[in-house]
Amino acid sequence: MDPTLRVLTPGLLTTVQDLGRVGYQHLGVAVGGALDPVSLCAANALVGNEPGAGALEVAYVGPTLVVDADSARLGFAGANATIEILPSESAKTGTRIGSMRTFHLRRGEVVRIGSLSDAAVLYVAIEGGLRIEPALGSVSTYIRGGIGGLHGRALVSGDRIPLRCNVAVERRESRIQGLDLSPPPRFRAILGPQSDYFSEDGISQLFECQYEVCAGSDRMGMRLKGPKLDHVRGFDIVSDGIAPGSIQVPGSGQPIVLLADRQTTGGYPKIATVVSGDLPALGRVPIGRKIAFEQVTIDVARTLRRRLLDEIERIGNRVVPLGDAEPDLTAHLLSSNLISGVADARNWT
Repeated sequence: MDPTLRVLTPGLLTTVQDLGRVGYQHLGVAVGGALDPVSLCAANALVGNEPGAGALEVAYVGPTLVVDADSARLGFAGANATIEILPSESAKTGTRIGSMRTFHLRRGEVVRIGSLSDAAVLYVAIEGGLRIEPALGSVSTYIRGGIGGLHGRALVSGDRIPLRCNVAVERRESRIQGLDLSPPPRFRAILGPQSDYFSEDGISQLFECQYEVCAGSDRMGMRLKGPKLDHVRGFDIVSDGIAPGSIQVPGSGQPIVLLADRQTTGGYPKIATVVSGDLPALGRVPIGRKIAFEQVTIDVARTLRRRLLDEIERIGNRVVPLGDAEPDLTAHLLSSNLISGVADARNWT
């Protein structure tokens, strides 16, 4: 039997993603790809894959997977999560580990990924990669178009994710050191391209107020709730191209930041555009979190873009051995009793 990861439970939304399907927007095909390419590349670096290799993108609540191969090494990067390694499908408990590291599993062992705690997405890369045929040059899953990934959809129970390698390399496990995934205080954005459809007060409001990421947000767009942005020239335009990070404002006046699975063209005015250097951090922001924007120049945007590309290029340098002297802090906290005693406040003197 070919080596696979078998899906026991799929999680909330688990898809195969790489760096996207570039070059087909003129045909109406979305770019797609990872919401957080930095964490995708980190997960791949952990297991020795090419930076943009296909991996699993886990949103909010993760899957439970069984290793149907002689062995497999998995690398986890992105959000903190409850990750448990179980010896078999029937086992109730196992070993808890943290993210930003690798783990070696044998045939029949199970990895169970619970809720993500501090970000929206976690990436799971498998040493050697996934044996999935690219669609238009990419294995990224584009659910609305029904292409890429595993049958053009999110994972479901019973799926088998084909692997390229049946046996993982025997070596020490690794971790990512010093990778800062925290969001900026304000997400940087360039004004336009249709800022003239809004008043000066409306533009000032966008950059002075906070907005909450609300339900209905998905891989296509991040829906925000906050002060209404009033249009001064209506809210319909002749459809034009959509850049990643475009802040589109429909008739409701509530902004939507367009993300990886954004449509290729749109007919609502776009008040501003989040710079590409901040998009990975934006892709990590979970529902319920409040965010704010800061207006910057093109020159600042270019500097941030170069900084992002440099970070991705050097991410492999952050991979270090996971030695006995380097404790996995998350796993340690999860397994430790942090209460040293109990005091009765009624008898306190």
